[in-house]
Amino acid sequence: MAVELKQALEELRKQEKRKFNQTLDLLISLKGIDLRKDNISLITNIPHPFKEKKVCAFLEARNSSITTITKPEFDKYKDKNSLKKLVREYDFFIANAKLMPSVASTFGKALGPLGKMPSPQLGIITNENTETIKQALDKISKAVKIRLKEPAIKIAVGKESMPDNELISNIKKIYEDVINVLPSKKDNIRKTMLKFTMTKPLAISV
Repeated sequence: MAVELKQALEELRKQEKRKFNQTLDLLISLKGIDLRKDNISLITNIPHPFKEKKVCAFLEARNSSITTITKPEFDKYKDKNSLKKLVREYDFFIANAKLMPSVASTFGKALGPLGKMPSPQLGIITNENTETIKQALDKISKAVKIRLKEPAIKIAVGKESMPDNELISNIKKIYEDVINVLPSKKDNIRKTMLKFTMTKPLAISV
């Protein structure tokens, strides 16, 4: 039987304590989705960021506020091993709009399939001043990417150390945004569950 979010968190917190700060995962199983036709992906912005994200920038000039790769350095990443290492090392990439054609041709095949290409929604900037970069980083800190590869979603929504009200806010925001991109909205939801890293999932009602 599904329980309310507050009760679910109380029950999960009663389970065996671990020696690390567990991640809270939201699990949504879906029905009536044809992954060949329904290309479902979204970026949702949570009210309470909890995970530090490593960000790299493709810029015309080096900037002290962010790890930077300038245009003359692009050729270095034609080496497959260097490119793989770069893609693994960073969670997000931002880019000066002027450099996007070169970014796409040099890095696109590696970044694209992983959903890490800079986009107008998240990561393409029109100037390189520190304030613009700071705004982009702030937006990224709140961003959660969801790309549907199977009829189920498992997404981190917070940490065990966070207050319940912050966790609940994050859960509700992600859940609502997922529903909004589904073709039949709530009718596509089979079951929703919540779990900490080392606990069993608990069915919830959101």
